Amino acid sequence: MSRGEPSQVDASGRDSPGIGLLAALLGAVGIGPVLLYGLSATSELVIADLDITEAQFGLFATVCFACAAVGNASLARLSDRLSDRVLMSLIFLLVALALGLAAVPGGYVLVLVAAGLSGLAQSFPNGVTNRILLQRVPARRRIGWAGIKQSGVQASQLTASLAFPALAVWIGWRGASLLSVLLALGLMALTFRALRAAPPLSAPDPGHSRPTSASPGATPAAPSASPAAARGPEGASSTSRLPGAVWALTLFGFLNGLGVQATNVYLPLFAVRELEFSLLAGGMTAAAAGAIGVAARVGWGRVTSRGASAPRLLLALALMALAGAGTFLLAGATGWAALLWLAVALHGASALGVSVVIMGTLLRRIPAEKMASATGIATAGMFAGFTLGPLVMGLLIGATGGFQAGWLAAAGTYAGCAVLAATLVARGR
Repeated sequence: MSRGEPSQVDASGRDSPGIGLLAALLGAVGIGPVLLYGLSATSELVIADLDITEAQFGLFATVCFACAAVGNASLARLSDRLSDRVLMSLIFLLVALALGLAAVPGGYVLVLVAAGLSGLAQSFPNGVTNRILLQRVPARRRIGWAGIKQSGVQASQLTASLAFPALAVWIGWRGASLLSVLLALGLMALTFRALRAAPPLSAPDPGHSRPTSASPGATPAAPSASPAAARGPEGASSTSRLPGAVWALTLFGFLNGLGVQATNVYLPLFAVRELEFSLLAGGMTAAAAGAIGVAARVGWGRVTSRGASAPRLLLALALMALAGAGTFLLAGATGWAALLWLAVALHGASALGVSVVIMGTLLRRIPAEKMASATGIATAGMFAGFTLGPLVMGLLIGATGGFQAGWLAAAGTYAGCAVLAATLVARGR
């Protein structure tokens, strides 16, 4: 509870949700990518141990995010009908299974299967956590909390990029994966406790009726619904009548996602091979991107919560990401470590912050009974980009023997984002 804010209670006299629920939302969003970020941070060891090429390594991300994209698109309506507890259980149990499988010394294919399971687990977090925000959190805190919980992905990147290389020196990358199973199960227990302590708001929250007049560019938010409505008749969550904004955000998320995961997956390998960083230092580059990404998502979430124009924010982020891709290209050409760290900062502050702007916009426009399906479509767009980005980067590295073509391709995707955002600004959408 923020200092100076009155306590809000429901009909049973309970206080509005606190840090426990926020931690649960953060964990649900962040747990899915742990395996992939861990593999990326120890990529040099994984490639050597499995005797695979860079393009084959990129298939881990491709399979992971392809499963996530298909899951978000195909399971969106089902997600609207399942309870919060069931969806949260699916997330953590699928991730625990994936981490456990990756730890089994069964070869390349088994790790691919594990990557697919971790992707399937990412079919649900954005939708269910957005619905929880609408139904269990007062309106004045929703978008701010959205920024924090969306930073879970970058918190995962930070944690895995630091922990996996350190643990790999001690018990190997498979041992690091096995130990991470405990993290998934522990977060599931925390989530169950937080959901019990924060029941749905029993009355409509007046603060959600419309944005304040001091929030230019904000769009009216739809009223939230009861849990029964959110899981109501199948026709209640049809994606056929979603606002055009959902599809525009989906396209932007796809283009941004191409560059984001092409960079995230191969960043440690780039640092090790092109700038001669050690394995631990290579992991630190991804960890730094994650740390900056956490701050960026929280910060951009606060800006979004004040009613800033989403197209203008997305345009600014796209231009910053484009500058970051160019700086990666210069770092590889010159071998200057300082340029690499600057590129990491630009990447973390911009491309990694897009998700919270997209989620915040959905929270302002979409009612609770369609939140999981609308979020699923927008998230599917992002994951489709995540799927193709690492695959293309891996193929370019294998074909050219370096990273230059890959960074140029990433720059091209961010240029596409900038054009789309500029078009939306010009149309006043």
